[in-house]
Amino acid sequence: MNFSRITDDLFIGSMPSPSDYDTLRGLGVRLLINMRFSRGPKPDSHQQPIQTLWLPSIDSPFFPITIRKLKQGAQAALETIRDGGRVYAHCAYGRHRGVAMGACILIAQGHDPHEAMELIAARRSVADPYAYYIQPRILKFAEEWNK
Repeated sequence: MNFSRITDDLFIGSMPSPSDYDTLRGLGVRLLINMRFSRGPKPDSHQQPIQTLWLPSIDSPFFPITIRKLKQGAQAALETIRDGGRVYAHCAYGRHRGVAMGACILIAQGHDPHEAMELIAARRSVADPYAYYIQPRILKFAEEWNK
């Protein structure tokens, strides 16, 4: 598992395996948001399992991430953070879909969309929120969220 701490409440990274759950739990993560299309989250067999939210999305300019899914993830993240938990957003490698979700969570917390993308790019070297098919989804989310 390869991940980066973006803020005190948000981590973005690659897909964790069940053996990584104890590490995430130790960091205070209470919600995993999985943006992968073909591989859903693995169940957490711990007595107090980490909650998972699977929002299947394809990493392709031909199939944009839906604003509905981005809103659903951001809302779940806000609830988890308000309850004192942390959030881990991921896709396969933590470059595009997980980054889009992470940016939307930051926007939902009140960050400017451009500042959110800059913060993620600065704290996660492999992140590419400026990909030509990712950035427009982040900006569209910000427009919709702030209505």
